[in-house]
Amino acid sequence: MTYLPKCHIFYRFLPIMSRKIAYLASFFLVLALFGCADKYQSYRSNYPFKSPNGQPDYTNLDYWAAHPDKKDPSDSIPGPLRTETRDTLADVFFLHPTTFTDKKEAARPNAAIDDDYINAKTDYSTILFQASAFNQQSRVFSPRYRQAHIGNFYGADSALAVQALQLAYADVRNAFRHYLQHYNNGRPIIIASHSQGALMAIELLKEFFDNKPLQRQLVVAYVVGWPLETKSFNSLTACVQPTQTNCVCSWRTFKMGYEAPWVKKEKERAASIIVTNPLSWTTDSGFVSRKANKGAVLTRFNKVFTGAADAQIQQGVIYSYRPHFPGSFLYRTDNYHIGDINLYYLNIRENVRTRLSAFLNKGTSNNQSVR
Repeated sequence: MTYLPKCHIFYRFLPIMSRKIAYLASFFLVLALFGCADKYQSYRSNYPFKSPNGQPDYTNLDYWAAHPDKKDPSDSIPGPLRTETRDTLADVFFLHPTTFTDKKEAARPNAAIDDDYINAKTDYSTILFQASAFNQQSRVFSPRYRQAHIGNFYGADSALAVQALQLAYADVRNAFRHYLQHYNNGRPIIIASHSQGALMAIELLKEFFDNKPLQRQLVVAYVVGWPLETKSFNSLTACVQPTQTNCVCSWRTFKMGYEAPWVKKEKERAASIIVTNPLSWTTDSGFVSRKANKGAVLTRFNKVFTGAADAQIQQGVIYSYRPHFPGSFLYRTDNYHIGDINLYYLNIRENVRTRLSAFLNKGTSNNQSVR
């Protein structure tokens, strides 16, 4: 029997935002951070594969956006970082955000798994600019999945939307089971995710890790760009220190002083949300200056912008003053969702290294004590 998530958090979002606002926000965010031209068209010819039954086949590398057995954008390293020491001590299972956003396709609840444009867009946006943040110490796995169209998050038909998300999670679940059966071999695991991928990650953590034997292999989970309530898990808890392991980090980023409608709703119902400061890696509410920001990776992958954004936890989210990068005076949006990972790229990269080292040292200590 296939497990499908109930997606309780999802229901609370449906009445809050209109589709028009959502599309406008998405458009301007993408315009600001990833440029104006549709650069993905030129990559479509790299994805000629077709699924005979419309479903992903995870034995075939075509159905992985990132996989250590092939060269893909997750292997990329920003130019200034190419002298760093690299290793493959752990596995990152990365769940990408929504890239199925075309308004003309809104009638389709889920993306086709073999859509050449969506696959090109996924690989050369989120896999390049987000999944690559985790590649210094780890092998990166990222499955393609029949993601729900962005309109499902803001439409009126909640039943149809939940079905779309259930189908998306069914693919994610199958991909993770395939990974466990064929690639893991007891290796440390890092779950990384953003937006719709973070919603999928919450369900994955519940099913496979929370209060289960596999939790012992979990270095950390980065559940970014989706509200994560403290009551989501039984034994998994929030990371409160930068070296802590077997725990969960989560944040959503907004301009200082802006209260999104859905955040206001969370406050009204007194929701307890896990929030991690991606500069201090604690859960306290102290302001952390952008001087602590070791580098953002934005529109130009090979350019690192130090001191790009500050961070402070308030009202269940991360607030930052307007980021600092060339042209940032034009960056007028209040919602920094698309930059949740990019604005703190090097700090995330360093934290993966820190937590993995602590995890491996803890394992060594345990082995020695057994002897």
